[in-house]
Amino acid sequence: MEPLKEMFGHSFYKKLAHAVASVHAPFQAARFIKEVTHNIEELSLNQRMRKTSVVLHQHLPANYTQALGILKDVVPQLNGGYTTLLFPDFVSQYGLPYFHESLDALKYFTSFGSSEFAIRVFLLQDFDRTMKKMVQWSTDENFHVRRLSSEGSRPRLPWSFKLDQVIQNPSITSPILENLKCDGELYVRKSVANHLNDISKDSPEHVLRLVNAWDKTQPHTAWIVKRGIRSLLKDGDKKSMSIFGLEKDVKISIKKFKMTNDVVRLNDVLEFQFDIVSAKSKRQKLMVDYRIHYYKKSGIQSGKVFKLKEVVLAPDEIVSIVKRQRFQDFTTRKLNSGQHLLEIIVNGEVVKKKVFEFSR
Repeated sequence: MEPLKEMFGHSFYKKLAHAVASVHAPFQAARFIKEVTHNIEELSLNQRMRKTSVVLHQHLPANYTQALGILKDVVPQLNGGYTTLLFPDFVSQYGLPYFHESLDALKYFTSFGSSEFAIRVFLLQDFDRTMKKMVQWSTDENFHVRRLSSEGSRPRLPWSFKLDQVIQNPSITSPILENLKCDGELYVRKSVANHLNDISKDSPEHVLRLVNAWDKTQPHTAWIVKRGIRSLLKDGDKKSMSIFGLEKDVKISIKKFKMTNDVVRLNDVLEFQFDIVSAKSKRQKLMVDYRIHYYKKSGIQSGKVFKLKEVVLAPDEIVSIVKRQRFQDFTTRKLNSGQHLLEIIVNGEVVKKKVFEFSR
């Protein structure tokens, strides 16, 4: 599989140079391609993007507003996707002295990719003025712009720096979340949920107060809330569970638990099954998860929670669960040989444990 960084490769730069030259005749396409691709093999994905911004700046007019106009004409000619983050990156590097022109440009560029990283540079320079603009964006008719208001102000956006102001005072972004809590676009709802999940890591009480006031009979809102407090639910937080009517006083028994293999090898499938039997005189709403404690090189185990099933059980009712999980390496995680632990979790409580070995 071709590395992601090859998105910024020779074929892309030829398309980019052709597009710029088509709207700005003085542009020296051949020279640009030669300079931007020099020693590019040594650079990572984001280093390539930044170098592209720098070299473009050297080849475009020195007047920022004029250069911005050229880039606005260029971006529709490209295919969208990650490489179009180049345009917001250019704004973040050279547009800080031009607040209004730059934020208008980020609003425009975000529809072709995303301006979520670039807007944070403006938050870093002028937090209050930028945040005011982002609250306005949360009511924009364009869903890409609405999504930018939430994603760009996330306190812990991956691949970016933390927003300490939001971590310390999460109510700052509440107006944005309030405006988007029942947004009709899934793209936007995912961002709002991830924003809530970010906040829950530092201020769980704030998140719970916020979502408790929302109308969760509205399907879009209910979806956002459930995904937004997923970390709290996985951690067995009782207040989070009460939002969805999950039982605090669970009365069940686990029967017929079976694990097909006590030793799992790389690319093998771990299969386990069990019955949950209700032991309560009334119906119980249950969230069933499982957690695998992976053996680390340091000798400790690190747990990861996976979803299994949500079910409402009548008195004495039985539900059977079967799960298969393949043990394979990922780019972000490599499995280590050693003793692992499987836990079955019902409404945040561990109800069954089983040790097994993983061997490469």
